[in-house]
Amino acid sequence: MSDLLYLYSLIPTNESNTPLPSLQGFDDKSELYMVSIGDDVTAIVCDVATSEETIKEKIDQDVEWLQEKAFHHHERVLQLSKLYTLIPLKFCTLYKSEASLRDTVESNYEKLKETFSLIEGKEEWNVKIYCDDEALRKQVSENNTAIQAKREEIEELSPGKKFFERKKMDHYIDQELENEKTSFCEGIHDALNAYSVLGNIKKNWKKDVTGRKENMAWNSVFLLPQHEVEAFITKFKEYEEKFTDSGWQFEASGPWPAYHFSSFTS
Repeated sequence: MSDLLYLYSLIPTNESNTPLPSLQGFDDKSELYMVSIGDDVTAIVCDVATSEETIKEKIDQDVEWLQEKAFHHHERVLQLSKLYTLIPLKFCTLYKSEASLRDTVESNYEKLKETFSLIEGKEEWNVKIYCDDEALRKQVSENNTAIQAKREEIEELSPGKKFFERKKMDHYIDQELENEKTSFCEGIHDALNAYSVLGNIKKNWKKDVTGRKENMAWNSVFLLPQHEVEAFITKFKEYEEKFTDSGWQFEASGPWPAYHFSSFTS
């Protein structure tokens, strides 16, 4: 008898007739298997023959183990998403018994059925936009009409006021740079969102996370019907070809399990 159940994902029960491949579980000692919960929801789990306290200690103290297990979880969920309409669970979702798993699923039952309907036949895609702020700032400084108007306004001032207003120009250019970045990215997001049933804006990542020299200007995620994916990618590539030489960099990734469009209170 195992100490714990590790939950990878939830799938519609009517898809559980697709055989689950032989996949090694979280602790390398057991394989993944299905647990049917009611008529509509099936859980994909594995047994974990250890205590929750031991796992928490590993997470806190063993970085190498944590990276290995996080990768294992990601790979298993990705493999399962190619076979089933899947609600992915976050890393290390554990239950002390099958009964406690059933109780939690049953308390979320209607919401889970709605989520399955939403994500069925769809893929999650992520789009990130980066920019070279220095190159873009130069373009904004030279071509932005508001900045040109500001410069002309300053030239009409007295010498004393002109000195102080010129000192403020750097800050004004920075403001216009951010405005142009936001307007540019919003336009692309709206155009790509036309192919999706849902599109969300996420928090930008800092350079220490991305490992890139360019700043992340936009981070968005889309839920795409499968028949729209090709058109979505074609449109994305149009933007990539058109604006890369202007200091913009684009990154699209997918298909992913519907991490951002499914929720489950574990």
